[in-house]
Amino acid sequence: MEDIQISKVEEDQAECIKQYVKAFRIGLFPMLDPDKVPLDIVEFTSTYITSDSGAFLCARDKEDTIVGVIGMMPYDYRFDYLDYKDQRTVEVARLFVEPAYRRLGLATKLFNALLEVAKQKRIEMLYLHTHPFLTGAFEYWQKQGFELATTTMYGEFETLHMEARITNPR
Repeated sequence: MEDIQISKVEEDQAECIKQYVKAFRIGLFPMLDPDKVPLDIVEFTSTYITSDSGAFLCARDKEDTIVGVIGMMPYDYRFDYLDYKDQRTVEVARLFVEPAYRRLGLATKLFNALLEVAKQKRIEMLYLHTHPFLTGAFEYWQKQGFELATTTMYGEFETLHMEARITNPR
């Protein structure tokens, strides 16, 4: 793990990262239409790079190969049953780790790096959602300090909405 470098994605890297995320997403969610690209990926630069509360991090190995990513984007208030209006809130998204690098602490290393960026940006609340069919995801996020806010059906998928308060943003 000492050969892994985590860095903030810059604008000149955006296209490469978008392609990586789209390909990883198709592998992880084969039931989704690969031609329907989520808005955060379509608008990657404005969502993650130029946004004052967004960020996207990339982990690369010593050969400069992408081995993991994670992002945070401004929370868009699309779930009216979650009330974050009085808090500076971001949505944690796109935590993807290559299979060969799983169970080695890379996801946690990526998340901790993102948490530091969130503190620098004075974010107060982290939101994310996951699904029960993603084995171990719910338990992983609990270990990172997230709590279940509510469970809903979002389309045909049971969705677990989770949140974590940042107690002392810098």
